[in-house]
Amino acid sequence: MADAADDVATRRFRALDLRVETKPDLTPVSDADRMVEEILRNTLKRARPRDAVHGEEYGRTGYGPRCWVIDPIDATKNYVRGVPVWATLIALMEGDDPVVGLVSAPALNRRWWAARGGGAWTGRSLAKATRCRVSGVTDLHDASFSFSSLTGWEEQRRLEGFLDLTRSVWRTRAFGDFWSHVMVAEGVMDVSAEPEVSLWDVAALQVIVEEAGGVFTDLAGVPTADGGSVVCTNGLLHAAVLDKLGGGPVMRRV
Repeated sequence: MADAADDVATRRFRALDLRVETKPDLTPVSDADRMVEEILRNTLKRARPRDAVHGEEYGRTGYGPRCWVIDPIDATKNYVRGVPVWATLIALMEGDDPVVGLVSAPALNRRWWAARGGGAWTGRSLAKATRCRVSGVTDLHDASFSFSSLTGWEEQRRLEGFLDLTRSVWRTRAFGDFWSHVMVAEGVMDVSAEPEVSLWDVAALQVIVEEAGGVFTDLAGVPTADGGSVVCTNGLLHAAVLDKLGGGPVMRRV
């Protein structure tokens, strides 16, 4: 599925005839977003007809405890401007728990994936993959923090806590979207956070971060992909990060 998504999205990337519209929530959507999701849905309809599918562009179809969650192009704003930081996100959830996650970023020539209990990996193929492991940084003053933008924190009335965190860490960078979180899984960043996300933005990322040894929660400290916000860390820094952002106690997975 990721190969098919990469093929379509790459061919439409920077295309002169790329069609971009504004959705009711005022976010952009391109013809590539819709094409990728349609291809993935068609594949799943043939291969897993009993599973539900929940995608950003076409909502949820089907019923049952197993549900595929699709973000056809995460970081569409980057995609439509020609910035190569975008990816297709595919997750499989059993009930409320993501058990498989895959992030494919063909313009970066990178891919990340994980299965519950099987570790997190990065590479271009199963045969040429390296394991992802979070960092061992224990002090916020030595930590690298990646985020998406300032406006969301201001809209959520959490800007002061966000700025307090940025002043407490060693380094900040706005890599944004999926890239912030998979870099935490790889151990090259120590903290990532977004104040407002949807299920399809982070379902694939939760299992990748957790299988790499990290902690993934919402701002209330709950380990869920459906909490409307996300904080990822190497685990060692999580309580301190939530404290700075005004979040709740860390509720680790059992």
